Amino acid sequence: MVSVELFTPEAPVKRQLELLAPAKNADYGIEAIRHGADAVYIGGHAFGARHNAGNSVEDIARLAEFAHRYHAQVFVALNTILMDNEIDKAQKLIWELYEAGVDALIIQDMGVLQLDLPPIALHASTQTDNRSPEKTVFLEQVGFSQVVLARELNIPQIRDIAANTKMKLEFFIHGALCVSYSGLCNLSHAYSNRSANRGECSQMCRLPCNLTTRDGDVLAENQHLLSLKDNNQTDNLEALIDAGISSFKIEGRLKDITYLKNVTAHYRQQLDAIIAKRNDLESISHGRCEFNFTPDPDKSFNRGKTDYFVNERTEAIEHFSSPKFIGEKIGRITQVGKDFIKIDTSESGKDIQFNNGDGLCYFVEHYETQRLSDDKLSGLRVNRADGNTLYLTEVPKDLKTGVMMFRNFDHKFESTLNKDSATRKIAVDMQFFDTDDGVGLTLTDAHNISATVTLTCGKEAANDQAKTADNLKKQLGKLGSSDFVLNKVNLHTAQMWFLPASMVNELRRDAVSALMAARVAAYQRPERWVHNKEARFPQKALSFLSNVANEKAKSFYEQHGVIQIEDTYEKNTVLHDAPLMVTKHCLRYSFNLCPKEVEGIKADPMFLDVGKDKLKLVFDCHKCEMMIVGSNQLVKQS
Repeated sequence: MVSVELFTPEAPVKRQLELLAPAKNADYGIEAIRHGADAVYIGGHAFGARHNAGNSVEDIARLAEFAHRYHAQVFVALNTILMDNEIDKAQKLIWELYEAGVDALIIQDMGVLQLDLPPIALHASTQTDNRSPEKTVFLEQVGFSQVVLARELNIPQIRDIAANTKMKLEFFIHGALCVSYSGLCNLSHAYSNRSANRGECSQMCRLPCNLTTRDGDVLAENQHLLSLKDNNQTDNLEALIDAGISSFKIEGRLKDITYLKNVTAHYRQQLDAIIAKRNDLESISHGRCEFNFTPDPDKSFNRGKTDYFVNERTEAIEHFSSPKFIGEKIGRITQVGKDFIKIDTSESGKDIQFNNGDGLCYFVEHYETQRLSDDKLSGLRVNRADGNTLYLTEVPKDLKTGVMMFRNFDHKFESTLNKDSATRKIAVDMQFFDTDDGVGLTLTDAHNISATVTLTCGKEAANDQAKTADNLKKQLGKLGSSDFVLNKVNLHTAQMWFLPASMVNELRRDAVSALMAARVAAYQRPERWVHNKEARFPQKALSFLSNVANEKAKSFYEQHGVIQIEDTYEKNTVLHDAPLMVTKHCLRYSFNLCPKEVEGIKADPMFLDVGKDKLKLVFDCHKCEMMIVGSNQLVKQS
């Protein structure tokens, strides 16, 4: 006979932190949770801002079922703007996602709030351009429970927003940086009919270009002037926590599985270290992770690293030389042989161990201009490594002594991550006790969720009480591949009974199943949204940059006090030159031509030549912003 007793966990008293990882698909999401994510975000089969990262509702349901075992959450990105003919399809998808167990939707289009929605939590995408306390307060009033703040904010600005809202604040801490304020870029649509707000960005900003002054002076040639380094907030996590951030987001729904595992594990360790030294914080999900590798984000795809504007404007946020993954600096070539090279790794500052199959790359320097050019980025594969002597199938002719080498593929590291590389376990205590007609076992996890099972059996005193007790503890502790790991066993019987191993195993298996059921029953999805229809939007007029694409969205803003509303740029009704991108990245600052930094300099317009296209740069020094101004090429061509 098996009976189950469930206990509801006590309400948390500590501030809960959330590590939020990307999921290209359900299997990626499961690995993210195994490697320490408290929540994952994934795209459905439509309306996600990563057009090539769609997933079926069935797969998302499978991910949600796995996540909830650890009380981790699944958010679905439904964060494109919607056209009128897509509204009904979006509403149907939202209900399907809710029934699949999804915990929240990440949305950009305010028309969604006018739909017949299930009781599901709503998160405001970073593409809703969340930079001010006023905007954030409004979003809270109309029912959002979480908001993704703009990447460009600094610590004081984040603190100011946090002081004005009870909403959970989310912030990107790692991965690619879009050079534009999210939601304020129409460059891709204007030149390729691929809208960033519709999940189809052509990444025109990653292309090489030339920079000239209004007088025609050339300041830069063939450089990636709008390409930024990648975000890395490792050193700022605690400052962000203290400023009010509770959700820490990793970018990368299109990245590979080794990136996901490595970066998630890295930030899991960083947040755990902060939580361990403070008594006011805890993770929102359950379980501790162990890794069979040492996380190192420098080994996964990145364009260098910057903390962007978190600590105000700093030098070198851009990555002009290449938008590709150069990798970790490993050292300079000291000798070039017929089929080998030798490398001095002392400049790397690391203990570099080379492997057969490593991938290396290098720039061929333009000595006459002292520049590095992306078209001169070359790569090679190590055939055999013998210490710092690397044998190659063919030695490139442009490889010379003194060239700095980088490793962008660590074969040993990648091989480890392509296998099972982490476990996530929930600690449990066991209580073994007598019942009137047999014995019972209670399992209690670290979050006070318990399950009790009993077994009817005869009781015969064991001959060797001490040995029987030791064997019983060992047998009960064999939790194997379950979600649990034993913390301690307490034996509370009148004496040790002789029990066959098969009976103990049955009792343990039933207790594990009962605790898993209890944990699922104890899990609660976030509360539904509540829409305050009396809330007032902080602006009376909205330009095309507010991305109003459908009548539902227009009705929403009108309901909340907006009087004048322009159609989104994707409607192709903007016929004049207009800001195609608004960015805090400033090329005047990058080239030491900032009027605030250099006396006598004026903020005259500049020009970018991208292929055959010429883009005008306009500078708003009061806001410290740069705009790319141009016309809609689609309208011109028509």
